[in-house]
Parts: sequence; structure tokens; C-alpha cells
Amino acid sequence: MKIIRVVAWALVAALVVLIGVRLLTGAPEPTKTDLGAATPGGAFTLTSHTGETVSDTDFAGRYMLVYFGYSACPDVCPLELQKLTSALLDLEAEGYDTTPIQPIFISVDPERDSTEELAGYVPQFHPRLIGLTGTPEAIAELAKKYRVYYRKVDTGSAMGYLMDHLSVIFLMGKDGQYERLFTSRDTPESIAEALKPLLQKAS
Repeated sequence: MKIIRVVAWALVAALVVLIGVRLLTGAPEPTKTDLGAATPGGAFTLTSHTGETVSDTDFAGRYMLVYFGYSACPDVCPLELQKLTSALLDLEAEGYDTTPIQPIFISVDPERDSTEELAGYVPQFHPRLIGLTGTPEAIAELAKKYRVYYRKVDTGSAMGYLMDHLSVIFLMGKDGQYERLFTSRDTPESIAEALKPLLQKAS
């Protein structure tokens, strides 16, 4: 009985350590396999922050860096968009022509993110960043294609609601097909390094 009790306590201790490590390191970020069997990406026709109709075919022959978020996002979205911006600006500072890569911001909050709202938000980041919005139905359809979840979260305050959503940057190939994603663990430097071979091939 004493041996069994010791083993039982050892298992409990191991479980506590495992849970502690999990809490300290956080849940693993989404990877290619975590997104499921279906490949993220698909056709879309939305409205840009400048009021133009924009389709995925407009970027044929170019890479796309696609981020789903919303302009009222208090922290994560601006951080990720700034990271994307810094990566491209760093590459440009090194002499790379980044025009073969199109950065795109797609709103998951079309109720508030009108063309006018995005027009005041998007210019805070990379000068070539395109902000896209559309009907709730069009956004829901595209988010499903990219396997991006999002939902309203009522804050119960004067701020109104927030949006809970997947926060990753998708890299789409010249043919519009999914290549890889960047997570919160990526830095501007790691993103820039991953993009260099693409720009070298494009030059």
C-alpha cells in the first residue's frame, strides 16, 4: 500500500508540473497541421479602405500577407500589423523591392469597420497595406475559407463589444495558394528572413 501511495503521489506531482509548464508557456500556436485538412485561402471580392472593389485575382502573380482583425482592436491587431510593417520596412531598408508582396488587412468587424473607418486606420501602418471590408455574409464566407474563427464578446462597458478572433498572418503564394503562416511568436526579423528567398526569386 505504501508503494502504491508513493507512485500515486508521484503521478499527481508530475501532472501538477505539466500543468504549470503549460500555463507558463501558453497553449501552442496554430501551425499548418492545426488548421485542419482543408488548405486556408480562397476567392474574395471586398471593398478597400479607399472605396475600390478588390478581388483576390487583383493580386495574381504576387504574394499576399493576409491578416484578419478589426480597427477597434485594443492590442493584438495593431501589434501584429506593426510587426508586418516593420518586416517589410526592414527589407526595404536592406535594398529589397517588396512590391511582389502585398500586405492585406481584412476586417472581421464589418458592422463597425466601414470604408471610412478603415481609411483612418490603415494608413497608420505600411503605406502599401490594403484594408478590406464587406458585408457580414462576405466576411463570414471568407473567414471560413481561411479557417479563421471570430466572435463578438460583450464587454458590458461603454466601449461596446470586442472581437475574439484568430490572430495569425497568412502567407499566400503567387497562385493564391497557402504557403505558411506567422504567429505571435514570430518577430519582424523572423518574418523578414522568411520573405527574403521569395523576393530574391522575384528579382
